[in-house]
Amino acid sequence: MEFFVIPLAAILVSAISLFSGFGLGTLLMPAFALFFPAHIAVALTAVVHSLNNFFRFFRLRKRSDRGAVIRFGIPAVPSALAGALLLDYLSQVEPFYSYSIGGRVFNITILNTTIGFLIAVFAFLEVSRRFRNVAFDRKYLPLGGVLSGFFGGLSGHQGAFRSMFLLRSGLSKDAFIATGVTAAMMVDIPRLSVYASQIAGIRSEHYLVLGTAVLSALLGSLLAEKAIPKVTMSTVQNIITGMLVLVSFGLMAGLI
Repeated sequence: MEFFVIPLAAILVSAISLFSGFGLGTLLMPAFALFFPAHIAVALTAVVHSLNNFFRFFRLRKRSDRGAVIRFGIPAVPSALAGALLLDYLSQVEPFYSYSIGGRVFNITILNTTIGFLIAVFAFLEVSRRFRNVAFDRKYLPLGGVLSGFFGGLSGHQGAFRSMFLLRSGLSKDAFIATGVTAAMMVDIPRLSVYASQIAGIRSEHYLVLGTAVLSALLGSLLAEKAIPKVTMSTVQNIITGMLVLVSFGLMAGLI
């Protein structure tokens, strides 16, 4: 069953996340967790996420906005490390509520509830017509990079905050997608040191399903890339809004 569920999830989530700028790791991990222990699921997801980001970068890097990459991406890297240090401290805080479904235990933590609430606020703003017409001056991109990197290190959800700022910075559709991919890769490079310890836990019997998931995610990216010329910026905004709602609910409910 894992050779059907996981590749299907990888294709769908990878295709959607190219436009939203986030969601691949967040939504693919639960699919792995259906068939593997949590630490193995995290490691497998990390590999798929990283390889897919590098693949997207080499495909789309020429479409990115260099100025936005510098202003946004560079401040995101050190702030991601700061967020990771804070995570190390907050990870010792016990969940304030737990529940089980089908034998699996889900924990609701202060950290994920807070992050989920913030994302939900932005999702609410995205459906506001007045907010949709608002554009952030490019001088605020470094602030967006700091926030995105910090929350990326803190909870792994830098993509949601990255998309929020880049979406309002006046970029074209192609530049928005490519710049988001480039910024994601810049944050992923220092995070690979964290992934290394997780990847070490992958055993040889997991390689086949891992390879299938990686190829499926790459296929999803290619299919989405071909659809870029047909997709409007308003469609991208709608996809981002839908993903914000989905991720915020999952975080606050302890599902992701």
